[in-house]
Amino acid sequence: MEIPEKMHAMVMEKPGFHLVDTILPVPRPNPDQVLVQINACGVCRTDLHIFDGELTHPKLQLVLGHEIAGKVVQVGEHVANFRVGERVGVPWLGYTDGTCAYCRRGQENLCDHPEFTGYTLNGGYAEYTVADHRYCFPLPPSYTDTEVAPLLCAGLIGYRTYRLAGENIERVGIYGFGAAAHIIAQVAVYQGKQVYAFTRPGDTATQEFARRLGAVWAGGSDDMPPVLLDAALVFAPVGPLMVSALRATAKGGIVVSGGIHMSDIPAFPYDLLWEERALKSVANLTRQDAIEFLEIAPRVPVKTAIETFPLDQANEALTRLKNGKIEGAGVLVISS
Repeated sequence: MEIPEKMHAMVMEKPGFHLVDTILPVPRPNPDQVLVQINACGVCRTDLHIFDGELTHPKLQLVLGHEIAGKVVQVGEHVANFRVGERVGVPWLGYTDGTCAYCRRGQENLCDHPEFTGYTLNGGYAEYTVADHRYCFPLPPSYTDTEVAPLLCAGLIGYRTYRLAGENIERVGIYGFGAAAHIIAQVAVYQGKQVYAFTRPGDTATQEFARRLGAVWAGGSDDMPPVLLDAALVFAPVGPLMVSALRATAKGGIVVSGGIHMSDIPAFPYDLLWEERALKSVANLTRQDAIEFLEIAPRVPVKTAIETFPLDQANEALTRLKNGKIEGAGVLVISS
């Protein structure tokens, strides 16, 4: 195909200000990159944290978006794992140095010199993007691009959060039942876990949504579950929920925060942590997380609940996400 010289992109010129519909040059791949024609890009809560200025070191001007599904249209000379015409997914982790202590011991998610798609690298709120081929993934053929886009961050971070809760759990609570939660709840149910869903108080529609996905109980985040939990996953960026989750967790249980940003966690009595309860956070993801999750998702099969928006309505999508008005995940549909 003939690659155009220019493209539409929704550009963040400054945090806190509406994205601007801008004409940019189509980027050209370096030897280690692929050029991707973007068909769909998920609208992630991390995008919202960047947009609101809560993540403080974005590239400016910036094209947001790190749940990218599209088609390879050009490859750099070092690229051997993708060919022109193949479907490809581009996630949050865009580059690691491979040499720091964390990378050497298999913790590339903690790399000292990382790059992140849609934060320090231009992302998917555009018609085209370039990405390092080593951090891209083939997409399961059973999903359309709009269906698969949320799996590339909400799914991957959700999976890492769930996996860090441990294998020997039966009762798992999920606080903040949005994009990541609705995906990982399906995996947990598939694996025979009992899922307890916590939503904004009074949000009966989302509670019913959780039950439809297999939750055995759903209530407000200010409620106690009918039984104590073995583990709790906190996806809402609300610090006091970490304390609520501890309160709902049994002896030896773990509370895992899956967010990249969270409001301050208030002081709490030591009794809530005693009896070998644990608090843990998740940072970013590894390529192995993506390989594992994109293999298990079609087997469940994970079904993503999505609300679609055209590219030029990216601001509306972010607003609806911020106000909790999207059931499941928002996705920008860019081309097909």
